[in-house]
Amino acid sequence: MAAPGLIHRSNPGGESQSAEKGERLLNGCVPLSHQVAGHMYGKDKVGILQHPDGTVLKQLQPPPRGPRELNFYSMVFSPDCTNSHLLDLQMLLPKYFGTWSPPGSTNDLYLKLEDITRKFNKPCIMDIKIGQKSYDPFASAEKIQQQVSKYPLMEEIGFLVLGMRVYNVLSDSYETQNQHYGRSLTKETVKEGVSKFFHNGARLRNDAVSECIRKVQNILQWFEFQENYHFYASSLLFVYEGSSLHTTKRLIDGTVVEKRAVPKGQFTDGECNNNIPMFSSVRNGETEEAVEKDMAEICALQRKPCSKRHHSQVSQEGESTDQGTLRSLNDLSHEHLNGNLVSKLENIHCHIPTDPKEGPQVDVRMIDFAHVFPSNGKDEGYIYGLKSLISVLQRKLNWFVSFWKSSMARKLERIVALG
Repeated sequence: MAAPGLIHRSNPGGESQSAEKGERLLNGCVPLSHQVAGHMYGKDKVGILQHPDGTVLKQLQPPPRGPRELNFYSMVFSPDCTNSHLLDLQMLLPKYFGTWSPPGSTNDLYLKLEDITRKFNKPCIMDIKIGQKSYDPFASAEKIQQQVSKYPLMEEIGFLVLGMRVYNVLSDSYETQNQHYGRSLTKETVKEGVSKFFHNGARLRNDAVSECIRKVQNILQWFEFQENYHFYASSLLFVYEGSSLHTTKRLIDGTVVEKRAVPKGQFTDGECNNNIPMFSSVRNGETEEAVEKDMAEICALQRKPCSKRHHSQVSQEGESTDQGTLRSLNDLSHEHLNGNLVSKLENIHCHIPTDPKEGPQVDVRMIDFAHVFPSNGKDEGYIYGLKSLISVLQRKLNWFVSFWKSSMARKLERIVALG
């Protein structure tokens, strides 16, 4: 088992090759290469497998946990289901395709589930256990003590990071954190601990943070209206696209800059130049001066309009993007005296889409249902955990926007003064 906090790096290209060359198991199934938590092949009896058809196979746990999870999936995805809460829940879970057994071993049962990472090119994955208790109401005193000792802050924080896997655009490799990393987080460090999942080595993916908040809020809404079930030791699986498709990378004074390959003047409505690492220096231990240096480079080299909506002043008659943006910045400079500069810049460079169709490729699903029990009231423990997680993510997003606004305002003041 890896040491606490140890970062593991893996080459994404070599990973697929090793999977192809790896031992073939159970009628063509192989270990799930991108698993970040739970029973893993090589450490446990079997772990999670990948079926040749792309689905995920989760071995049924011993009774009563395994049958309980099987019954839960079967109930939610039953063709005869008419319960409105369960029908809504289907959208929040991986799709269930029944059970699977290897030929000649019908007693060896697996849940056949959707692999929600399959549609991603470079999936960044995080598993977070939700709730104030990781043990169910029927747990023994010994089991309760065992779970509490693993993470005493579970009741206060309301969630626990079980593992993460983040694609680093600079090294073209994955960095992983195991369960020991999550258990090392305190109330004071949990915000930065979770934020690590959203940093791609060049910048904080504030767009992914925002979309994850929206999706967790959808799950919270479901829990606010259902009173039939309580969930224990259940998790949320977060996935976002780590690479920018149709993206080119170039080196500017030692700093890698990502830029969408979009022709000049052809930005779609609502699209921002968010792939430019405007906050590539907003990392642990780095200074505000470093941030301003990055912004100076960007102001000089990456002046592009964000959308027609924000830059109606850009000419439609053949004016170049750079010329239009220079004029935009000049207009913004005059607006500074009216107190509108920072808000304009926020709209241009810190735009966070409110329309899901504009947003980044992100998915968040509920997983692990071996400890789901009928109830006669709201699941307050799970709700507490969801609200706590949303608060942590929102605080990070607010900090990002606030820091950017103050830093950019100071930088633009200097530009205005010099101009």
